[in-house]
Amino acid sequence: MMKLGGLFHPTGNHIAAWLSPDSQLDAGSNFQHYVKLAKTAEAARFDLLFLADAAAVRGGDLAALSRWPQYMAYFEPTTLLAGIAAMTQHIGLVATATTSYNEPYNIARRYASLDHISAGRAGWNVVTSSNLDESMNFGRDEHFSHETRYERAREFVGVVRGLWDSWEDDAFIRDRESGVYFRPDSLHTLDHRGTHFSVRGPLNIARPPQGHPVIAQAGSSNDGMELAAETAEIVFTAQHTLEKAKAFYDDLKSRMSRYGRQPEQLKIMPGLNPVIGSTREEAKQRHAELQAMIQPEVGLELLSNALGGFDLRGYDLDGPLPGTISAENTNTSKSTVQSVLDMANRENLTIRQLYQKMAGARGQRTIIGTPVDIADEMEAWFRAEAVDGFLVQPAVLPGDLDVFAATVVPELQRRGLFRTKYEGATLRENLGLTRPANRFTKAGSQ
Repeated sequence: MMKLGGLFHPTGNHIAAWLSPDSQLDAGSNFQHYVKLAKTAEAARFDLLFLADAAAVRGGDLAALSRWPQYMAYFEPTTLLAGIAAMTQHIGLVATATTSYNEPYNIARRYASLDHISAGRAGWNVVTSSNLDESMNFGRDEHFSHETRYERAREFVGVVRGLWDSWEDDAFIRDRESGVYFRPDSLHTLDHRGTHFSVRGPLNIARPPQGHPVIAQAGSSNDGMELAAETAEIVFTAQHTLEKAKAFYDDLKSRMSRYGRQPEQLKIMPGLNPVIGSTREEAKQRHAELQAMIQPEVGLELLSNALGGFDLRGYDLDGPLPGTISAENTNTSKSTVQSVLDMANRENLTIRQLYQKMAGARGQRTIIGTPVDIADEMEAWFRAEAVDGFLVQPAVLPGDLDVFAATVVPELQRRGLFRTKYEGATLRENLGLTRPANRFTKAGSQ
């Protein structure tokens, strides 16, 4: 079955979503708004909802940013998801946390706690931070280099997974009669000493219900793909053509054997920005109305941000991107910069056309049409084995999620492509992922 996730930017995926009267204007600090989104997605049998994050206020042109409020002031996502967990029963709860400006022990404890609170529905999106401003909030004058970030991330994930195995699954016998609360031989100390971290452990919370919360990752650079092949169970990616999506899918899954993993242990879910109408003309009109609300200075700031902070002010908006921009020269997300450059070259876009396209979809693929049109495209990619599912990014929230859930999901179900009921109780079970064995128990049995 196709897998579906929902990426919920506060007011919606479109950069001008907050200007739409259909959006929740105070979404970034409105808990009930997120609860409504979660319940809608759960009623539609989505596998998961995903919240992105950064550990800094977005830097750049403050005048432009004052007209682009998304991700300037908003909830810390794991705190938010813990609240949502109490209001839902089935949907997976995935949030970003950076390996660059956290410590493994805190992250292991935070996500283990979320997994217990949600009864096995937590997921951690591993990022290495592409926001250069984060470093200055954590005692550093400059960001880690790209190579160092990925070295640190690989070790970080290994430590977290080791800490999640601190307790064996049956450690807590809680036997009043014998007076024994846990078996002493079921507690294991990690004693990790590596290049970037020294962590003794053990973790002071029981092993998570899923064994390990599900690990997601979004980097599509070569380093990012290697990290995903080794550690990820979900990959979020930007793919615009079936040919390139298929090549990415095959490449990434072929790398997994180097780490003793099988292709089915990883679900690849490209971003999808659907603009839906009851007719194609209505969908096109809906998209045109949203595009008309894009403020040029905001669009330019968005594009500059996606290009690693390259200042585009002063360049001809109706001319091409400067030829000096290169993914190799950036210390932000190399895959994002390359994706934008590829889009500009493939479609021969001017700076203005490029920011208009980016503003509508944040660099993800846009499909404009009827529910049947949307389902046709999703089915074609799925049957071509170019994806395992999609990360749906509604343009304006909450309305566009409501429309997708009420129209596209039933069409996918009618075609036998998407579930009509949840398969299991945990996120792992619904994604078809196995529960990892405890490394200490496994070692002791050999």
